[in-house]
Amino acid sequence: MVRATSGRPEVALTFHGAGPLEITRQVMALLAQHNAKITVFAVGTWLTDTPDGARMVRDGGHELGNHTWSHPDLESYQPAPMLTEIERCRDALSKVVGTPGTFFRQSQGQHATARELAAAGKAGYATALSYDVDSLDWTDPGAVAIRRATAAAEAGSVVSMHLGHPGTVQALPGILTDLANRGLTPVTATELLR
Repeated sequence: MVRATSGRPEVALTFHGAGPLEITRQVMALLAQHNAKITVFAVGTWLTDTPDGARMVRDGGHELGNHTWSHPDLESYQPAPMLTEIERCRDALSKVVGTPGTFFRQSQGQHATARELAAAGKAGYATALSYDVDSLDWTDPGAVAIRRATAAAEAGSVVSMHLGHPGTVQALPGILTDLANRGLTPVTATELLR
């Protein structure tokens, strides 16, 4: 799944869940100010190293999903270790926030391969959520470039972003304002795809 086709004026801002707690705190505060909801694809090691970040996401009314245990080049793994990567993150999500999440997003690639989809299915995930807009914030290009990249979002878009980068925090107020000015509402992936 790459984007929604309902035509509703909604977008899903999806964040790769990793990074310092303080950045997560700042992102959550900005989202609350703009009454925006997101989906965070948590990396398992982040869940165990920074469980308060994941709980903060959950408690803010946002959604969490599975982004593998250690964010490897998942496609290079054999089937059993690939499944273990997904299951370990699933189990950590359940332990930390009380749910395994609805969606899976593979690491190190925009689209899940057939092998990744099969492993995700075995781990209990019916949907692998990709994206049609990449903010490129993981390259640390600066707030202006991140905001420019996200301007490609339109009704039904799924935008890829990252929690662990200061430039994302700096860009987020402008991104949220731009979306509002264009009549687009940031919602969770579940809401977008309903």
